[in-house]
Amino acid sequence: MTPAILGISGPALTPQERALFLAHRPRGVILFSRNIETPAQLAALMADLRAALPEGAVLMVDQEGGRVARLKPPHWPALPAVGTLRTPEAAFAHGRALGAMVRDAGFTMTAAPVLDLRVSGASDVIGDRAITGDPETVALLGGEIARGILAEGVTPVMKHIPGHGRALVDSHVALPRVPALSDDDLLPFIRNRHLPWAMTAHVVYDSIDPARPGTLSPIVIREIIRGKIGFTGTLVSDDLAMGALSGTPAERARAALAAGCDVALYCPGDFAGNQAVLEALA
Repeated sequence: MTPAILGISGPALTPQERALFLAHRPRGVILFSRNIETPAQLAALMADLRAALPEGAVLMVDQEGGRVARLKPPHWPALPAVGTLRTPEAAFAHGRALGAMVRDAGFTMTAAPVLDLRVSGASDVIGDRAITGDPETVALLGGEIARGILAEGVTPVMKHIPGHGRALVDSHVALPRVPALSDDDLLPFIRNRHLPWAMTAHVVYDSIDPARPGTLSPIVIREIIRGKIGFTGTLVSDDLAMGALSGTPAERARAALAAGCDVALYCPGDFAGNQAVLEALA
């Protein structure tokens, strides 16, 4: 399989997309609100995707609860933001509800839990997507969310390793710079380093690698993510189309894998970008 997870353009797989996936065998597909209308439509799309993708490919959704939800009412229940969770029992129940919802919709993976800290004065791109600002609580409740997701047979993806909470700007729009990471930022990821997948952060950590964001930094990935945190699972980039990064889709994908990511994530669903990423990583 080509080490890329890609978005698609709309609510149905186009013949062009199908031919591309059959030719290049991507690691998986991620769906967003533009791809999801009704349960019947989604079931048909999932069947088409399974037919076009290699066996064992990932069917991923960016579903956390709160404002990050692609499966939405009236067809799917709304789950609260994790910032409202207070106990391990509530976090585990949240994870189970989330896992069951995405599994029943046909997905095998969800981009949750968020293990970033909620930091006062930082960009609200994280905000109530973070459980709290206390690292011990984030580690415990985040781990329980992941355990609940796993209990429903779905793979969780903890994010955004090694920490996005201190970023002052939204990495969807621009490149955040953080002077340094503290042990508090790393603790939730260290405590949950046994999880199977993690997603990187498009953040420059000046004290570690002032030249490159974490996603593209061999230093951050080798010394912090694989070293200090001790994560040994599958490392997927955050969306390579985000405004924090520069270069063509192919250049971004090659740089992420060269830095140490295992899988490149490219979400917009534009055919030219998908083709460029797949050809670059073939």
